[in-house]
Amino acid sequence: MPPPPPEPAPAPAVAAASGEGGAAAQPRGDPPAQKRVAAEAAHAESARLEAERHENARQAAAGQEQARQEAAKAESARLEAERQESARQAAARQEQARQEAANAESARLEAERQEGARQAAARQEQARQEAAQAESARLEAERQEGARQAAARQEQARQEAAQAESARLESERQESARQAAARQEQARQEAAKAESARLEAERQESARQAAARQEQARQDAARAESARLEAERQEGARQAAARQEQARQDAARAESARLEAERQEGARQAAARQEQDARRDAIRRAMGRQLDEEAARRDAAQAARPSPSASGLRRARVFGRTDPNAEIIRYVEAWSQKIHFNMTFDKVRELVKQPHSDPVVTVAIRSDGSVESVTFVRSSGVAAIDDAIRRIVFSQTPYLPFQPALARDVDVIEIRRTWHFDTAIRLY
Repeated sequence: MPPPPPEPAPAPAVAAASGEGGAAAQPRGDPPAQKRVAAEAAHAESARLEAERHENARQAAAGQEQARQEAAKAESARLEAERQESARQAAARQEQARQEAANAESARLEAERQEGARQAAARQEQARQEAAQAESARLEAERQEGARQAAARQEQARQEAAQAESARLESERQESARQAAARQEQARQEAAKAESARLEAERQESARQAAARQEQARQDAARAESARLEAERQEGARQAAARQEQARQDAARAESARLEAERQEGARQAAARQEQDARRDAIRRAMGRQLDEEAARRDAAQAARPSPSASGLRRARVFGRTDPNAEIIRYVEAWSQKIHFNMTFDKVRELVKQPHSDPVVTVAIRSDGSVESVTFVRSSGVAAIDDAIRRIVFSQTPYLPFQPALARDVDVIEIRRTWHFDTAIRLY
């Protein structure tokens, strides 16, 4: 609150002061002069009081403005604190939601892992049970075979004991009969011999039948095992054939997609080239002149050098897709891919529309990636196409240098490939 205005001085004192001053200026007995002095004093006092009132009002307004500014600052600070608190709570909610999503994802992955482990354990358990069942069946078959063989041996021993007992009784009977009559003994001995031969024949027949049964059982088991192995082999072959067929279909689909992409890319490039033929022709002619000059210089330099075959360089010749040195095959494939994937087909697109045969070309690459020579084993039949192939080979230099392991063994690799042109350059 603004301070209260000061109280005005008592009028008598002012009048007295004015009277004293007036007495000094005017004669004491002049009433008009006293009234004028009193009026001036009253006017001065009124002006002073008005000035004090204005000052008090200004101070009160300044105090109110300061209080309003302080209240506005406090309100702004309160709103900023509320905004920061809201932002903190929103960030906390976002962090909580992120943690909950992460926990849910972790729980889902853990459930998938446990399910995979459970299924793997179930498959292992099933395989173990099947193996146990097969082992149990095998042991049961072996046990039955052992029991059958034991029974056969017991039967054979019983028959032999019966034969021995029969022979003993027959001997006693023959002895008593021999004492009774020699002729009867002779007849009995002959009958005994016949009986013995019959029993022996029966024993041998029983043994032969037992051996035949054992052999039949062994053959049955062998046929069953062979049939099982054949079934497993056929199943493995069927699965391998199915995998090969699936791989072939996947490769065919990938090749079809690649060819379609190449066809679309070729169509797009053809459309773009139709707009730039004039400029490209000029660039091609300039490039052809430059490459011809470079080829002439290289041919001259090569003619001045001794024949590569006469040099002491270590050379590797790759005419197919295989070589004992895997590093050479990897390098040759990388070189072929560079020729295939770089946009060099534009240089021969129009030329290969002429009737020609696929040329066979040998390119010799030095260990530093430079080209030693380009030799045509079989020409395309069109000189312009052969020249374009030379320019393509030299335009991609330098090629990758040999890896240190390869450079230790080989100085030059001669790569022989058949060049085929359709929507791109393909090396076979």
